[in-house]
Amino acid sequence: MNSTHAWWLAARPKTLPASVSPVILGSALAYFHGQFDVWLLLLALICAVALQVAVNFANDYFDHASGVDTEHRLGPVRASQSGMVSAAAMKRALALVCSIALLSGLALCWLSSWALVWFGIAAMVAVFIYSGGPWPLASHGLGEVTVFLFFGWLAVGGSYFAHSQAIGSLVLGFASVAGLISAAIMLVNNIRDIPTDKVAGKYTLAVMLSEARARMLYRYLLWFVIGLHLALVSLLGIVLILPLLLCAPLFRRLFQLSYQSQGQELNALLAQTAKTELVYCLLTSLCLVLLPTLP
Repeated sequence: MNSTHAWWLAARPKTLPASVSPVILGSALAYFHGQFDVWLLLLALICAVALQVAVNFANDYFDHASGVDTEHRLGPVRASQSGMVSAAAMKRALALVCSIALLSGLALCWLSSWALVWFGIAAMVAVFIYSGGPWPLASHGLGEVTVFLFFGWLAVGGSYFAHSQAIGSLVLGFASVAGLISAAIMLVNNIRDIPTDKVAGKYTLAVMLSEARARMLYRYLLWFVIGLHLALVSLLGIVLILPLLLCAPLFRRLFQLSYQSQGQELNALLAQTAKTELVYCLLTSLCLVLLPTLP
């Protein structure tokens, strides 16, 4: 396998919608409130994607180093565990993408507000303590909570703050929707890995709950997304119901797959959940951009 493909696998491109979607949603909210700068959006997207790739590289490296990733894993091939990428090369790549995130983040602070530095520090620390360090968050049942906070509140709230230097309850409402879907993506990942995580002593939320309860929680998260969106519709107008109606077939498919998928089939559910988040956030963002123009 060539090195380009190995790095592509390590970057885990199917997870990138989880970083792009909330930034677009937060920026659309800023546009809705009359505060938007395209350069801030571009910098926020670069920073978010770099941080997502950094998390994926760190996870690839630390899970191999700790013995969590083995040849028995059901998920996509890991570059470090499979030997396609050496530990030293992964460290260098991690330093590179962290540098890109740092530089784009500093540019964002310079153009917007230096208060964003605190968002950046929190995100950079999370890159390393999520699966590394003496007490990895992912190994102690905190993966879904971490994802909810960073791919929901921090990503949507941070991108909105970059445009407006403020955060309100409406922003946190949309941020919670994005965070819940991202948490559902993480939960599917952990349900799939229950057999190997148990052996490795990695106590994810799915391991703690059991597979049956974790699948039930996944469906609850989807219902929370739908319910919270309906609450936001009541605040902003009936037009905002359109994204939910258009995404209804996608949500229906997620519910079906959550009952049917087993083993490696859960990879399809993970990808479908990420796709649903991207489509939902793009449609909601479009509605928010168009709402001010409607009579």
